[in-house]
Amino acid sequence: MAVERVGFIGLGIMGAPMAANLLKAGFQVTVWNRSPSRTKPLVDSGAKGADSPAAVAAASEVTLSCVTNSADVEEVACGPQGVIHGAHRGSTYIDCSTIAPETARNVARELSARGVDMLDAPVSGGDVGAKAGTLAIMVGGEAPVFERCLPVLQAMGKTIVHVGPNGAGQVVKLCNQVACGLNLLAAAEAINLSRRAGVDPAKMLEVVGAGAAASWMLSNLAPRAVNGDYAPGFMVDLMQKDLRLVLDAANDSHTPLPGTALVSQLFQSIQAEGRGTDGTQSLVDAIAKLAR
Repeated sequence: MAVERVGFIGLGIMGAPMAANLLKAGFQVTVWNRSPSRTKPLVDSGAKGADSPAAVAAASEVTLSCVTNSADVEEVACGPQGVIHGAHRGSTYIDCSTIAPETARNVARELSARGVDMLDAPVSGGDVGAKAGTLAIMVGGEAPVFERCLPVLQAMGKTIVHVGPNGAGQVVKLCNQVACGLNLLAAAEAINLSRRAGVDPAKMLEVVGAGAAASWMLSNLAPRAVNGDYAPGFMVDLMQKDLRLVLDAANDSHTPLPGTALVSQLFQSIQAEGRGTDGTQSLVDAIAKLAR
C-alpha cells in the first residue's frame, strides 16, 4: 500500500523546506522540532504538530529526521522520547542527517529489534536543492524498504540512488563532502587569483562556469562569495563537523586525504574569527588572508 502518513523531525535550513515539499506532494505530514516556533509555518500550511519524536512516529508510516550530528540522531531515534518508542512495527525511519556510518548501523540495529526498518538517506544540494525539491539523496538500507519509501524520497529529491546496506548512504555522503570541500577550495583560489590579477571575478565565473571547470559550487556559491554574501546555505560549523567524520573514516581505513585535511584547516581559520555560522563560501576569505 502507498505511504500516506509521513513525519518529519528537525526543521532547520534543510529540514523545513524538505517537510514543506512533502506537504506539497500530498502527504499527511506531522512535524516536531526542538525549538517549537519552527513548526508554526508548516502547521499553518497544513501539517500537524507533535510534542515529541515518539509522537511523530506514532502518527506516521514513515518518519524522517534531519538534525545536526550523530548524538542528535541517537537522541531523536532511540532516546527517552525517541522514534523507537512511538513507531509501529513495519514502519520505517529515514534519517537524512550527515552522521558517522557506524552510528547509522547501530541505530538501524536497535530499531530492527523493535520491528522498525531504517534507511540512512543523507542529502546533497544545499538549501537551494531543499527548496526546489531537487536534492541528491544517497540511501543505505534494505532494497525492499528503499523501494517502498521511494515515493517519499522523490517528493524531496531528483537523483535518488540506493547505494548499499545501512551505513553505505553515510559513506557516500562523506565522499560527497570531500568533493564539495575541494570544489570550494578551487573556486576560492580562482576568485582570489582573478581579483589579484585585476580581472573582474564575476566575469571570470561567467565564462569558467560554462566550460570544463563548471561545478555546482561555481554556479551557486562562488557568485555569493564574489558579492560578499556569506548567508549560510550550509554553515562552516556544519561542514567542519562533516569533515571531521570524513577524516575519522579515512583514519579508520588508512586512506590519505591531504586535500580534505587542508580544506578543514582553512575552515578552521574562519572559525577562529568567530564566523562558524557563515556559509561555506566564506572559504574565499581564508585564501585571501594568505595573500595579505
